[in-house]
Formats: sequence, C-alpha cells, structure tokens
Amino acid sequence: MTSTRTAPWPLVGHGAGQLLRFGWAQARACAFAVGIFAGLALSAVVPLPIPRYDALLLYGIALTAAFWLLRLETGREVLAILGFHVVGLALELFKVHVGSWSYPGDAWTKIGGVPLYSGFMYAAVGSYVVRAWRLLDLGLTDYRPVATTAVAVLIYANFFTHHWLPDVRAWLAVALVAVTWRTWVHYTVGEARYRMPLSLSFLLIGLFLWVAENVSTLLGAWSYPHQEQAWEMVHVSKLGAWSLLVVVSFVLVATWRQGFGRTWPARYGKTRVLGVAGPSGRKHQRQAH
Repeated sequence: MTSTRTAPWPLVGHGAGQLLRFGWAQARACAFAVGIFAGLALSAVVPLPIPRYDALLLYGIALTAAFWLLRLETGREVLAILGFHVVGLALELFKVHVGSWSYPGDAWTKIGGVPLYSGFMYAAVGSYVVRAWRLLDLGLTDYRPVATTAVAVLIYANFFTHHWLPDVRAWLAVALVAVTWRTWVHYTVGEARYRMPLSLSFLLIGLFLWVAENVSTLLGAWSYPHQEQAWEMVHVSKLGAWSLLVVVSFVLVATWRQGFGRTWPARYGKTRVLGVAGPSGRKHQRQAH
C-alpha cells in the first residue's frame, strides 16, 4: 500500500521549481543593473587611464549599445530607458546642489558636481521595469492611470520641494495605497499566472534598491554626508524613498506601453485559464489569480 505521506512532495518540488524560474526571470530582468554594478566594482580596483567617472560613462554607453545589438532590448526600449537617464540626472543635479549627497571624484564629464554616468543608475531601474514587464508578461487589473500618474508626479515633485516645504511623502504613500487599493499586478512563471497587490510590488522593489544602494555607496559610486569619513549603512528610511521612486519609474513605463486610455481593464481584466501539472503529473485546468 502506498503511503499518502509522500503526496505533498510533488507540490513542494513544483513550488521550488517555480521559485527558481521566478528567480531566473528576475536575474534576467536585472541584467543591465548587474552590468552597471560590475562596472562599478571593476572600476574601483582596476587602474584606469582616464578618471573613473568618465570611464563609467563610456562603459554605460557601451553596455547600452551591447544590449541593443544583442537584441536584449529593442530600440524602442532603449529610448524609454534613456528617458530614465534624463529624469535621474535632473534629480541628481538638484540633490547634489542642496548637499543631499556628493560625488567626490574628479571627472571631465561632470556638470554641477554630477558626473553624467550617474544617470545610468536610474536607467538600470528603468531597464529592470521594462525587461520584467516583458519577461514576466506583466498585466494589470483595475489600474487607474490618471490617479496613479497624478500621485507619481506629486511624489517626484516632493523630492525637490521638501527642502523648502513640508515633506509629505508619508501622505503621498497613503494616497498611493488609496489609488491602487484594488489594483493587482499579474505575472507569469512557467505555465502559472500569479498576482500581487501593485503597492506591495513597489515596496519589494524598493527593498531591493535599498540593498543595491548600500552596495553602490560601498563601491564609491556616491557618498552621503555621514559616509564621507568612513562607509556606514544607508539609513533604512531611504527604503521608503526608493519605493516611492519606483512608482515614478513604473508609471513612466506603464504610460509608455499603454497610455491613459480605458484599455487597461479591457486588456488585462480577464483571468487566464492555464494548464498546470498536478501531483499526478497530469494536467488539470486551474484559474490563475
């Protein structure tokens, strides 16, 4: 007689396999960001014939060209990612001017104390969102483009205005949760379709970026005032700032892909029925949520 105790193991194996597939998709989505981090790490230890920040700018341009030539990103996606570069540089110029952080190294390609390579770190975030959308076949239900975009614009503006006006990021976070309360982001792993609240995805990506920021400052990509004498961990409050910045990135990509029309619910509102292998190995129909 066969013991029923072995029944859960196929489910465990399926779950582990799905987790590996999800991790592999995430790694592929982060490919450009990994390339930028590799450049930061190598430039910190390898002697360079030109200033480090200038070398990183040339490296970022070459990496972007390689992704396009290898068809890892389409020409349209590269143009969208360059938009993140511009948005990021505008924020960098202001933040460095008010002393939020600094780039202590010398460079020929420095404007207002900001090396032009720094925009590629924002481009890496944009590349991740663009590639994850395609690789995981992201879809949205009950997405409110106008309201969410309005909150994203206010979030971006608050990064500037909080130096003179009250910092309202906490209220903006509440507003974001309100406008995305019933918004789900759907994604595909293998043959299965999953979903999570859109606001939760912002927090998880923000956590990842906060960890990446700690690594970046350790590699000397930039320095906060409290890190000028010796490296210290970036304050955990920056996790919230990164999560809000992800909202801006997401809205830019969502608008680029779809616009403000009413096609969001029509396109992504239907639940897909997928064939998923059960413990017996035979496929059964399951509604993916």
